[in-house]
Amino acid sequence: MPVAMARHILVKTEAEAAALKKRIAAGEAFDVLAKKYSTCPSKKRGGDLGEVRPGQMVRAIDQIIFKKPLKMVHGPVKSQFGYHLVQVFYRD
Repeated sequence: MPVAMARHILVKTEAEAAALKKRIAAGEAFDVLAKKYSTCPSKKRGGDLGEVRPGQMVRAIDQIIFKKPLKMVHGPVKSQFGYHLVQVFYRD
């Protein structure tokens, strides 16, 4: 079964996610912004989700983790929890 390592930032609005994505693109650290703004418990680890297997995350996030290019910041992606920015480091 495939496995991937990813991190994310979860916020309430698409505008907030888009603003954070711009800040990351301008050079701010993903993990620092995750600790400050994310509403997910993973924020304590800078948004680190650890190793993830297909089906562990909501479908929209699963699609990014297992189908989109590595090391890019993807999103904002909407789920029932809010808006996510997702970055995938590797997948096997």
